[in-house]
Amino acid sequence: QVQLAESGGGLVQAGGSLRLSCALSGRTFGSYGMGWFRQAPGREREFVAAISWSSTSTTYVDSVKGRFTVSRGNAKETVYLQMNSLKPEDTAVYYCVARLGGVSSTGASSYPYWGQGTQVTVSS
Repeated sequence: QVQLAESGGGLVQAGGSLRLSCALSGRTFGSYGMGWFRQAPGREREFVAAISWSSTSTTYVDSVKGRFTVSRGNAKETVYLQMNSLKPEDTAVYYCVARLGGVSSTGASSYPYWGQGTQVTVSS
């Protein structure tokens, strides 16, 4: 059973930074594309960023380009989301996702594995 555990959420003022971490554990044999989605109250779940197993490919939603960076640690089972210049509209629960196969995807249905989510709140 694959498990994902996020950490690093919290409350920050507009313009500040946070770094989210996600650790993949369990039966992790194989290559996993991983990414982040978010969901704000009353809004649809939204793709944020994704990274391939090899880290050679990254993808971002337009609203976070230039502000957020997705990366992997030396242990490829760990993925980070560095969030800079945060805005109140970034406030949401952020979910780490994973899919078997080295390629990442922007589609939520492509990811069978989801973390519990971590709250990010940006105050104005």
